[in-house]
Formats: sequence, C-alpha cells, structure tokens
Amino acid sequence: MTNTLTQTQFNFPNQKRHYKGKVREVYFLENDLLVMIATDRLSAFDVILPKGIPYKGQILNQIATKMMQETADIVPNWLEATPDPNVAIGKSCEPFKVEMVIRGYLAGHAAREYKAGNRILSGVALPEGLRENDKLPEPIITPATKAEQGDHDEDISREEIIQKGIVSDEDYLQLEKYTYALFQRGSEIAASRGLILVDTKYEFGKTKSGEIVLIDEIHTPDSSRYFYADGYEERQKNNQKQKQLSKEFVREWLIENNFQGKPGQKLPEMSDAFCELVSKRYIELYEKITGEKFIKASLENLAERIEKNIKQYLSNKKN
Repeated sequence: MTNTLTQTQFNFPNQKRHYKGKVREVYFLENDLLVMIATDRLSAFDVILPKGIPYKGQILNQIATKMMQETADIVPNWLEATPDPNVAIGKSCEPFKVEMVIRGYLAGHAAREYKAGNRILSGVALPEGLRENDKLPEPIITPATKAEQGDHDEDISREEIIQKGIVSDEDYLQLEKYTYALFQRGSEIAASRGLILVDTKYEFGKTKSGEIVLIDEIHTPDSSRYFYADGYEERQKNNQKQKQLSKEFVREWLIENNFQGKPGQKLPEMSDAFCELVSKRYIELYEKITGEKFIKASLENLAERIEKNIKQYLSNKKN
C-alpha cells in the first residue's frame, strides 16, 4: 500500500495550539500565523474512514490553492504561501460561525427537503414544480451553522443569523456579496472546463485588522458538487441521474456495503485496491476541475518532508 498521511504531531517554533479536523490539521502560531495541513483522511457520513487515500491531501490543497488564486481579485483570502503540496500557510482569523452555502440547482440536501414537501429552505422560498437537479431561477444562499451537539450542520435563515447576533447586519451583507461573486466566478471557471458548479459552500473569517477574508477550502470536490455540462439537458429531460463530479461515489460504495454512519452499522473493509481506485478518481477530479495534469509529489518520508518544508518557510519568513 502506498504511503499516506493520516495524522500529524508536529511541534513548530512559536506554536500555540493544534486543531484536528476531519481532513485538515491546523497549527496556530504566534503573530497570527496559521499552518493548515491537508491529510489523506477520507470522511463520509460524518465518519473518518479507516485508511488514507494516496495523494488526496495534495489534491485538495492544490485545488483550493488554485481556486484562491483565481478569485483573489474579487475576494481577499487568508492564504499567503504553499511551501509544500499538502500545506497552506496564511493569516489566522476569527471564523464566522456560519457556512455560506450557495445553490444554483436543486440537488443534494435541497432536493431532499423539497421532496419532503418543504418549500422554504434557510428562509428562502422555492418555487413549485421543480424536479431534482433542475436549475433554480437564480442562485440562492442557504446558510448553515454547526449544531450545538455533534458535527451536523443545521439550516439557518439570514434573519435568524442577524437576530441572534451570530453575524452583524453589516458583515452579513458583505458575506452575501462575496458569496455571490465567488459563485459567479466559480461557475465561469467550471463552464470553461465543461462542468456545472451545482452548489458549494464558503467560509469566511475576520482578521485582527477587521478585514473579512475567505478561509478554508474553495471549489474542491469535498466542498462542492459538479455536474458534467455535456448531456445535462438531455438527462434532465429523460429523468435520468446527472453525471456528477464529487466524492458521491464513496458514499454510494458505503451505502452498497450497508453503511450510512448510523448506530450499530459497521464500516466495510477498505482493501488496498479500493483505496487505489479512490485515489485515481480524485486525480481525475483534480484534472477535470483545474484543467491541468496532476503531478504526483513523492510519498517517501511524507511527514518528514512536510515538516521540513514548513520549518524552512517559517525560518525564511523570520529572517
């Protein structure tokens, strides 16, 4: 089995704390510097699967980096450098406690809610007569916030966000403006590569100086849903499933093996062959989304390489 990065335990100069997310590990340093490492962990149904996927961390980090660069002219972001294929370094921010989910099509969670008879999603009214995967009259923002208990996101309306003081009225207007602008640019990039950006989420934070910036990842297959543009209309007309570009195939494999993250269910065995297959699919995603050939970084002494490159960058920055 190819070497993968499933966890890190680094200790950098001036390190204050270390946070472990589902896929990324974040190191907070003094001077408001943040080091984000994309691991090869794979999560689905709010569960981290038992084996890493070769190159997944590199793929997610490099897609997010490229998309940050391609949108930096319209929305400022946290990113300063990528000293390693798996690493992003930038400004530490105070994150807003909402995810700005934006949808151009009735898919995923929105489609499930609609099918259940709901016509209001996060305070936004949806028209009658829509079918799953139909294009919406215009993109809608359906914010989500983390539940008090557990990792599941909960729909929340713009009015509730402002009323509860989660985000100020002034800041929320800016988040909305940035979200629409990013989705417009993301849709244009996707269209140039034969794709449809169906829905995605953006996260924002505020720097110490008070600037609102884009943080975390952007337009990756883990945070976004893409359809292939070719054949979209015909598939809709014939009530066929759309051809997706996302990690949906992993969820489908888990469902086929009787796992949806519910109590009492057992994770299926992940063979080396399956992990290699998932890796190949992620490489396909990278090449389709970016329009570039994926160049595999060396997996030899992976953790040591990452640590060395980060420490070298920090040393050069200090000097």
